[in-house]
Amino acid sequence: MTQGKIERYHLTLKNRINLENYYLPWEPEHQIGRFVDYYNHRRVHESLNNLTPADVYHGRGREIITARNLVKEQTMRRKRRHNLGLSPLNEQIIKPEVYRECVL
Repeated sequence: MTQGKIERYHLTLKNRINLENYYLPWEPEHQIGRFVDYYNHRRVHESLNNLTPADVYHGRGREIITARNLVKEQTMRRKRRHNLGLSPLNEQIIKPEVYRECVL
């Protein structure tokens, strides 16, 4: 299972690198560095509960998931009140700093 994950990572990296033409010797290395940064710090992984590997590694996973759940609960409350024709509650919209939207 672990070998399959690293092979999938290498395939994704290879596909990304082969998309462009490189004219200088340092360009592929630069592109690989950008991909590794994107993969570890910005790309969410479904197998990691839609967190980035850096979030999991640094122990921010629980905090992010808790923040997402708070936002979801508030959204459902507001939606339910709207659908029932009730006036909205005067509560502040939760915008935690740690919250990261999942873009799949």
